Parts: sequence; structure tokens; C-alpha cells
Amino acid sequence: MIVPLPTRVVRRGRGFTFDRGTSVRVTPGAEQAAGLLRTLLRPATGLPLPIADHGQVVIALDAKLVGLGAEGYALTVNEHGVLLRAGTPNGLAHGVQTIRQLLPVEALRSSRVSEVDWTLPGVDVRDVPRLPWRGFMLDVARHFQPVPVLRRFIDLMALHKLNVLHLHLTDDQGWRMPVPRRPKLASIGGWRTETNGDGTPHGGVYTRAELEGLVAHAAERGIAIMPEIEMPGHARAALAAYPDLGISPEPLPVWTRWGISDAAFGPHAAGFVREVLAEVMEVFPNEHVHLGGDECLLPEDVHGRFLNQAAEYLLDRGRIPAAWEPTGDPRSVIMPWKDETQAAKALEQGQPVVMTPHTATYLDYPQSDGGHEPPGQPGFVVTTKDVYHVPLPDGVLGAQCQLWTEHVRTRKHLEYLAFPRLVALADTLWSQRPDWEGFTTRMRYHASRLAALSIPAEVRREPCEHS
Repeated sequence: MIVPLPTRVVRRGRGFTFDRGTSVRVTPGAEQAAGLLRTLLRPATGLPLPIADHGQVVIALDAKLVGLGAEGYALTVNEHGVLLRAGTPNGLAHGVQTIRQLLPVEALRSSRVSEVDWTLPGVDVRDVPRLPWRGFMLDVARHFQPVPVLRRFIDLMALHKLNVLHLHLTDDQGWRMPVPRRPKLASIGGWRTETNGDGTPHGGVYTRAELEGLVAHAAERGIAIMPEIEMPGHARAALAAYPDLGISPEPLPVWTRWGISDAAFGPHAAGFVREVLAEVMEVFPNEHVHLGGDECLLPEDVHGRFLNQAAEYLLDRGRIPAAWEPTGDPRSVIMPWKDETQAAKALEQGQPVVMTPHTATYLDYPQSDGGHEPPGQPGFVVTTKDVYHVPLPDGVLGAQCQLWTEHVRTRKHLEYLAFPRLVALADTLWSQRPDWEGFTTRMRYHASRLAALSIPAEVRREPCEHS
């Protein structure tokens, strides 16, 4: 009942029980995974799991392992102990999550649980993902999401072996990225006076230390964070701080409504963009940086040159640009959200593609047409089954779900919209042979894991098809 479905699972004889005498043996390079296992199991089990030379739980990093790739792992459990092996730290991190899922569901709780037999079943697992990009985009610009919410969401992603968190850090309604050389981005661009006439100020800006802490927290769990700085459109929050950067120099407040503002950076903002991207690259070591690039009212040629200049700046420094629209450089990752035509064209040209079609991956759309659904983006219903069957043409890197937060103010609402649809994405992208019926069967048990993690009760229903 593991989610996502492993490549191969063979049941063996007797399993292994964790108790107060259990210790962990670690080979060089596997220390981070061992620390992760101990950190994740301690709250519920109370077990210290000390590091010891003759530990029954062995976590081994072995670069010579063949066939596991950059994220695969092998796990063996018998009555004598546990052996987790991988060729990379990310593979070990994914294996740790499988150990968590094989234990009783109470192991996922955040506080001590007594009178539970912490036994793993006897198994041999060999597990390799089908696709390398398994992502989730969270919009923190429309509604600021506090760091504890982001850390918890990273933990939830890691449990499901998702590996890219795309943070949408800037938009018309707010700027969340600190840039020391441009302090008004935080003091002015980070706050709006109200939202759609509610009279309540809203905002927030992360500190560099907070973002670096998120990067480390995610990396320990096998997740890369891809930052997004929107350009040349969706820029009104930045232009509220520095109006001289816009196509029109008149002062503009941070936008207080939803939709698409006609404010945009002018071509003369190229130096500002380089300043911002330089800071972004210092904070976020992931090779991908997202440039936005969509829904801009600039002439097509001006828009194209602006994006291309920003993309070249990143490429010259060893980074890979990503964007919703083509940047003009075939090395950039494109994330087509309108339809599959754009993806097909990019693939024909040999361009890397991550699928993001809004009709299968936008989680701000309601997941059913029931009257119980909270406020969301109108126009479509995106069910769990829709997400599971996201189009994946041959040659794509993978896919990711998007959660735009115009209507999302709380952690509970965020998690309601994300689950179980994000679980469906994880399963269909990781599993070598995706199977909707098999997934729904495993979800019936996996729902108890979500419950142990305090995912809102409304989510703990079987995935259902919109009818």
C-alpha cells in the first residue's frame, strides 16, 4: 500500500521491530539520510535510534550501485534488520520515506504514541522513478504563506517523493524575495493595502535566512526549490516600489485586485533584473530559475527580447531558465499551461518540457462540483482522476501541479486543495506502470496516513471522478 507505487516489492518472511535497543549504522555520505530517519521517527515512537558501528538498521551510500539512477533506492527488511542502499543522497531520502510508510500509520504522528508495535514487514524493494521532474508550484505572492506552512508542505511533498518545489515569489499583488540593494521591494512591494475591497492590509517578505533554511530543509528531503521572479509582466508590486522601471513611470500602488495588470517592466529594467537574479542565485542553489513570462501586454517582440536577455544572463552563469512561455533559447525549460499544442511544438524543437496544463494540474480549481467546495477559481473542475491522467507526451521531463492562492488564506485551505490530488500526481509520475484503479485501492489505506498527518478531514475521501 505504498504511495507512490514502487517499481518492485517482494514480500519476504518475518519483519523487523524497532525498539529502544535499535541503532543505526551509517556509511560515509549517508549521514544526512540517517539524520532524517531519526528526526522523522522520533516524535511518534520516542526511540533514540543512536548511531552505532553495529547497528541493525544500515543506511549505505554506494555510488557503484547500478540501475538506480539519481533517485532510486533498494530496501531490504528481515528479522535481523534493515538495509537501505542508494547511489545518491536523494535516493536514500526517498527510501527513508518508504520506511515511514511501511511502519504503522501512527509513525507519522507529530507526538508520542504508546503501545504500538513498530514493526516493518519483511520485504525487498527496488524503486526507481519513471520521470525526473515531479513538482508542485505554490503561489506565495497573492497570499503570503508563513515559513512553518512551507516547511510542513515540503515534508508532505517528501512523503510522496515529489522533488521540485516551485515558489512563485513575485506578482502584481506582492513581492516576497528580499533583495538588499533594492529595499523598497520589501517595504513597499511586499504589502498591499487591501484585497478586493476588504479593507485589510496583507503582505510579508521572507528573510534570506528563512529562504536558505527552506532550501536546506528541502534538500535534506530530496527536494529542490525553484524560485520564480515574474517578468516582464505581473510586475506591479515591483513597480510600486520602483516606478521608474516600468513602461510608464507614474507611481502605482501594489495591486489590490485579482486578474492581469497592464503594468510591466520596460526594456530599461534589464539592469534591475540582473540585480534580482544575482541575489536569487545566491540564495537558491538549484540549477533552475523560473522567469515567469506569461500574460504580458507588451508587444511580442519586446516581450521576447526581455525574456531572452534574462535567460541568457542565467545561462551564462550555469543556470537553466524556465518559463511559462518560450524564452527564445532552446535550452530553457518551457512549462505550457494553456494546451498541449505548445508542448508538442517545443518537443519537436528539442526543448525540455514540464507539463502544466491548467485543466489537469491547477489545484485552485475545485476538485468537484459539490456545494461543499470552498471558494476557488471558476471555470473548470479538476478531479483527482484528471490529475492522475495528466497528458505526458514522450520526451517530457515530467509535470507539476500549480496552486494559485487568490482564494487561499489558510494552511487548512491550502492542504484541502492539494490533497488527494497531489498524491495522484506523485503516483502517476513515479510509478513505472501507472494504474488508476490500483491507485484508488492504495488511497483507501493512504487516507489513514493523511489523517495521521492532520490533513483536513474533508480530504479523506476516495478520489472520485467528476460526473
